[in-house]
Amino acid sequence: MALPPAVGTATWPCCSLPLTRPFSQATRRWGRPGGEELGRLPLDDLASMPRSAGGPELLFGLSPCLLALRAARRRVARLLLQACRSGLQGQRAELLRAAEERAIPVLRPRRRELDVLCRHQVHQGVCMEVSPLRPRPWAEAEVARPGDDPQQLWLVLEGLQDPRNLGAVLRSAHFLGVDKVITSRRNSCPLTPVVSKASAGAMEVMDVFSTDDLAGFLQARARQGWLVAGTVGCPGPEIALSSKIPITRCLDFLWDRPTLLVLGNEGSGLSQAVQASCQLLLTILPGRQLPPGLESLNVSVAAGILLHSICSQRKGFPVERRREQLLHDPQDPSASSEAARVAQHPGLSSGSEKKRQDGG
Repeated sequence: MALPPAVGTATWPCCSLPLTRPFSQATRRWGRPGGEELGRLPLDDLASMPRSAGGPELLFGLSPCLLALRAARRRVARLLLQACRSGLQGQRAELLRAAEERAIPVLRPRRRELDVLCRHQVHQGVCMEVSPLRPRPWAEAEVARPGDDPQQLWLVLEGLQDPRNLGAVLRSAHFLGVDKVITSRRNSCPLTPVVSKASAGAMEVMDVFSTDDLAGFLQARARQGWLVAGTVGCPGPEIALSSKIPITRCLDFLWDRPTLLVLGNEGSGLSQAVQASCQLLLTILPGRQLPPGLESLNVSVAAGILLHSICSQRKGFPVERRREQLLHDPQDPSASSEAARVAQHPGLSSGSEKKRQDGG
């Protein structure tokens, strides 16, 4: 009997038995990686997963999948591990054990099938069908009082639209110890699998919140005693003179109270309303005269520089502890030789730092 025009068949050759399952044209509307092909996988012997309004996603990459399982924030329908002749080792073996402990079905497709599912993204032989991950409303964020900890740092992102930029920013924020991330709900990239892969899975474990009124959020925090520090590209003399908000280079910033660091859109920067809500603007000065078109940094690179400049002031920051050990432990010969190397580094030498601050 002929099938209706809207229904076709598909086979999944990696399973032990050849399975055929109908799929509808509705699966073709999925826009996420693996959309149509993911809909063709056999479901007969797999546990069902409640579908969210946005439909399932295909998370790919070893770290994103492993951290997603550890964090347990997503519903997981199944794990896809690339079939190979040698046994699974290291994190792949850990991933398989974690899936088996949670009774998550595991499929073992061949590499070319995973390539098609992921639209040739770098999947490292690991994919998971999962429910989407979305930012939580900022009202759910626990707001500590400024007096509780003077060195709190929240990262606020307005209108970041490139998923790889967003992922790289989240990775730096997690690495350097940012407490929370707030995003604007409108005109911002959602928390997609591409973002998770670009963040090396940091998106799966970070506290990410969102708000419809970013300017109002910043103003409310300022009234509670937080410092709202925006960011701006390298300012020319005319901008520095006309700006009503103080502009300072990140190396001169003193982190002495809870701070919101605000980064803007890749192309347009901060909106007027958000910039007007800032009490201070931080900038990164270039190391040479720049030609037109190269006056600014990629937003993820700028985020890393700014966050390191601020977070390295935190008490007990690993780099600071190591520097103090190297410069003040003459008993250790290896430390002395390392101290000489560190002292020669212009970014770590206290003498060169003082020279820079004095304008030398």
